[in-house]
Amino acid sequence: MADDNTRRSERGIARLTTDALARAVTDELADWERTELAAFTARRPETRESYLSGSGLPVRRVYTPADLPADWSDIGLPGRYPFTRGPYPTMYRGRTWTMRQIAGFGQAEETNQRFRYLIAQGQTGLSVDFDMPTLMGLDSDDAMSLGEVGREGVAIDVLPDMEALFESINLEDISVSMTINPSAWILLAMYVAVAERRGYDLNKLSGTIQNDILKEYVAQKEWIFPVRPSMRIVRDTIVYCSQHMARYNPVNISGYHISEAGANAQQEIAFTMAITKAYVEDVVATGVDVDAFAPRLSFFFVSQADLFEEVAKFRAVRRYYAKMMREHFGARSPESMRLRFHAQTAAATLTKPQPMNNIIRTALQALSAVLGGAQSLHTNGLDEAYTIPSEQAMKIALRTQQILADETGVTSVIDPLGGSYYVENLTCELERGIDDHMRKIEELGGVEAAIEQGFFQREISDTAYDFARRKANGDRPVVGVNKYIDEGEPEKIETHQLDPASEARQIARLEQIRADRAPDRATAALEHLLAVAKDDSANLMPATIEAVKAHLSMGEITGALREVFGSYTETPVF
Repeated sequence: MADDNTRRSERGIARLTTDALARAVTDELADWERTELAAFTARRPETRESYLSGSGLPVRRVYTPADLPADWSDIGLPGRYPFTRGPYPTMYRGRTWTMRQIAGFGQAEETNQRFRYLIAQGQTGLSVDFDMPTLMGLDSDDAMSLGEVGREGVAIDVLPDMEALFESINLEDISVSMTINPSAWILLAMYVAVAERRGYDLNKLSGTIQNDILKEYVAQKEWIFPVRPSMRIVRDTIVYCSQHMARYNPVNISGYHISEAGANAQQEIAFTMAITKAYVEDVVATGVDVDAFAPRLSFFFVSQADLFEEVAKFRAVRRYYAKMMREHFGARSPESMRLRFHAQTAAATLTKPQPMNNIIRTALQALSAVLGGAQSLHTNGLDEAYTIPSEQAMKIALRTQQILADETGVTSVIDPLGGSYYVENLTCELERGIDDHMRKIEELGGVEAAIEQGFFQREISDTAYDFARRKANGDRPVVGVNKYIDEGEPEKIETHQLDPASEARQIARLEQIRADRAPDRATAALEHLLAVAKDDSANLMPATIEAVKAHLSMGEITGALREVFGSYTETPVF
């Protein structure tokens, strides 16, 4: 009690001191504007009438102590509520962020070789990219899969594919992230089945499965079933992992794809928090205590071009999440209020013209993620505007992270931009913006209703159109595209080439596995899965694990469940 009283007293003193300082600074600022500034700009005007951040927030020419939060506790200390300055007390002084370069192409064996290459180069976590058929729950021999098998990620149809993907990799020793959403629970079931076959303790497995289906309807547009049964699947994976996989993150709530669809930084974090609230409400409604699962929620954000706004964005969303979990959901454990996130540099900023510029863009975006306190990071390859990255591009991207960690000194001080007049003001502005968007979404009836009404889709499309317009007229400079353009032949770079025989090999293996499996076991497993699916109160995960162990394929599982759950067609937004 004494400590609480002392802290309240210190905050009061800090507030009084700050208020007095703010008044003095405001008076001095007004005098400066009337004298030095007015005289200087009369001779040499500023280059623009107004300045905006990447998300369109007004940017003043200078910030002062008057722009700091009135209450010091909103800034606070790392590892302490509201976690503005980081989720952990020591941050990178105790442990550097996980360097998690994404990889995936061709058959599982080909991607496994890339994994081993990256581990040999010093990568500290694995991240798997899946091809479009796998993302959409289709088998490689489906007519819709023709030409797409293994092209933009690895093809996974059946359990033996997953076994080949992680061959000779100890899953208890390395964290594994899987970027997949509509069919995520099936991939998680395969991952569990591989671990069980190898005799691993499920509670020792660490990693993340993206599994964020609501942002698919909002932004990325990859779904299999309607919204409600899709939400049920996410709920079931969260509940299953809370009971059986203590260190595993069953959902990776992803602002990244919202941004890549065209949203700005403000919309990215606001929409991500709205989606988070919907998931937490769904799980709590089953009777699971919030502190039993919230510590394993994880997040995925983009690190965009506006360096200071991105740093402020990460700080703002961390603070908002902490307050939401404690004040709205009644979380008691600090672990339930700590927002932990993976960041990826912005693929949408990569350019085909002058591709070497992408190395510089990626390095600066990586720096903003680190200054913002990311727990893991993926840096894009310089050639990703063309195709999936080559080994050389991945090595340079990984070395970018390693140079940041080992040569720049940014890991020595926690939240080094904390206390910056501009960054603190921007953090507060972005936090208020989350609150404003949340109120609008609640007025529409919540996330599901807002999706059905096209709210998110309109907001994103309007922002994307405005950005494209400003880029086209040169108001938004892009070096090499609309400014400092090279004449003559474009620069040539070596790009990754997919083995054209990979698709045929994958289809042949799938057909062989179907032919060799025990038909009675496969039929029984599918019938049981369908029975469980018809009972909304039942958990799908155990039945799905049995289905993949019976060597039912991805397409067989999703195809059967369409008969129970139905399908979804979006109402277009113009």
